[in-house]
Amino acid sequence: MALAGWAASCFAIALAGTWLARRYALRAALLDHPGERRSHTVATPRGGGIAIVAAVAPVLAALCLHGAAARATFGPIAAGLLLVAGIGWYDDHRPLPPALRLGVHAAAAALLAWALHASGAGTAVAATGFVLALVLVNVWNFMDGIDGLAASQALVAALGYALFSGGTVAWLGVALAAACAGFLPFNLPRARIFLGDVGSGALGYLLAALAALSLPAAGWNAAVLLGLPLLAFGADAALTLSRRILRGERWWEPHVQHAYQAGARRRGHAAVTAGFLAFTVVATVFMITAKRWPPAVIMGATAVAVALACGAWWRLQAGERSGEPRRGSDG
Repeated sequence: MALAGWAASCFAIALAGTWLARRYALRAALLDHPGERRSHTVATPRGGGIAIVAAVAPVLAALCLHGAAARATFGPIAAGLLLVAGIGWYDDHRPLPPALRLGVHAAAAALLAWALHASGAGTAVAATGFVLALVLVNVWNFMDGIDGLAASQALVAALGYALFSGGTVAWLGVALAAACAGFLPFNLPRARIFLGDVGSGALGYLLAALAALSLPAAGWNAAVLLGLPLLAFGADAALTLSRRILRGERWWEPHVQHAYQAGARRRGHAAVTAGFLAFTVVATVFMITAKRWPPAVIMGATAVAVALACGAWWRLQAGERSGEPRRGSDG
């Protein structure tokens, strides 16, 4: 089947699967209720991200049929995805201790590292994949708090990695982007279902896999570019977490102190999601076009992008402190 056919199939599976997941969540009373640590105002079903997993898993299985080398790479990635999604699905139904979740995430990260090693990547690439998986699974969980944000960011990043790397990475990237597109009609403009831990964790894990698999196409001179599609989320998560730690707060607990949450309280979900999306689209286009630039130019331009992301975080947080008037709230 051509790449376009796989994309259409993933979109259809995710679209139908999200509809089914919503029906199941309503019957099972699997709901996120409003509260001081949430950004929505009505009880909303969760767990819709299981549809994204259901759409992408067959693509990973199909890639394993492309020979022993592909099986050695994509088999462990598929197993890691099922681990992350499985623990997330269980946690959506019955909250689990953070240490147990982290242990499962570490096992999945080790599977990604093994897959990278099996693909012929060196120890540095495998270690990078391990760290990326642990970090992004949790970053996407932290940042999944307003309508359309996490899935739209994953869509752009996945498509960017597909265009950047080509080959089998393109198949996985396009599949993930199409699956996110199938989920988003139920998450925008007002969320009728949330990703849940099953979805946010799966997105983070798959993006870690895509970024790590793209390293050989980038080479170490341009490897820094691969962080650009993740920069908006990475900056908000890292700076917010650092501030909570410095304040002596219980940083591992749910909260509404992220910059995107502060912005949503004043400008509404749609405006913040659109702003994050615009930043990531520009950053991803830059990643693709700057691939062959001199390393010094790449580093300089990337430093500017990081500064802009940090400045945007500060502006959103400063607006919250200055008491800018709220302009409505969604979801």
